[in-house]
Amino acid sequence: MNKQTIVVALGGNALLRRSEPMTAEVQRNNVRTAARALAPIAEEHNLVLAHGNGPQVGLLALQAAAYKDVEPYPLDVLGAQSQGMIAYMVEQELGNLLPFEKPLATILTMVEVDLDDPAFRDPTKFVGPVYAREEADRLAAERGWTFRSDGPHMRRVVPSPEPKQIFELDPIRWLVEKGTVVICAGGGGIPTAYLPDGTRTLVGVEAVIDKDLASELLARELGADLYVMATDAPGVYLDWSTPQQRLLGHTTPSELERHEFAAGSMGPKVEAAIRFVRGTGNRAAIGSLEEITAIVAGTAGTIVEPDVTD
Repeated sequence: MNKQTIVVALGGNALLRRSEPMTAEVQRNNVRTAARALAPIAEEHNLVLAHGNGPQVGLLALQAAAYKDVEPYPLDVLGAQSQGMIAYMVEQELGNLLPFEKPLATILTMVEVDLDDPAFRDPTKFVGPVYAREEADRLAAERGWTFRSDGPHMRRVVPSPEPKQIFELDPIRWLVEKGTVVICAGGGGIPTAYLPDGTRTLVGVEAVIDKDLASELLARELGADLYVMATDAPGVYLDWSTPQQRLLGHTTPSELERHEFAAGSMGPKVEAAIRFVRGTGNRAAIGSLEEITAIVAGTAGTIVEPDVTD
């Protein structure tokens, strides 16, 4: 088998499933399960891992808000904290399964966004746990948070601007070239922007970058052979939640563009897959983490391949 460079974006379910308590033990158990699926890929290929962090950032925000003597830390700082916390667990659990000599490294990753991005006028990105409507109304009044419906519950939403640039791309590339398993771009990266005063001063931003779009940018810039979005679904379904629902197996960007997908769930993944395939001419895939080996082989999940005319 030819060694490939594979970028895998781990969905939040790999770390914390809905309704599970947000404890370190629960997260570690889920990471351990994810590591068992990923270790065979890391042994045969160059593996770069990104991951979600929505529940973790929400929990850190609640913990910070509970301490009244100082202002709560902003989302960019909480994003940095969650990158270290989650990647520590991933690195350790993968390291327990891989050969001792296999190097692993975590890169704290900043991603540039534009302060003029329209997302800042329309917060849409879910972060943190779910709430009953009464509790959400109270938190909105007390803290100025914005909430939207997430199924039968309410969740906080924040701006989700487009990722423009990954600042640590060069060291990530150098580590991959040396055969290192790299964990980076956690939670879509730490949102940062240049001040508009021409000084090239970089500052953190109160936002969350979509994990799939940021990891797609990472995969494209690395020239990855395969970009996988691992989630809790077997792949992309048409006519979801209807008697006619059906799983898309092998498909193309043009075929995907003929359909609509939910903006809060599969939509960003489909968009990321289209961008990657059109930008590189290589494959993207969406599917279950449990089937990651078969996804890499092209026999499971939704495999997005270039249009014949591309």
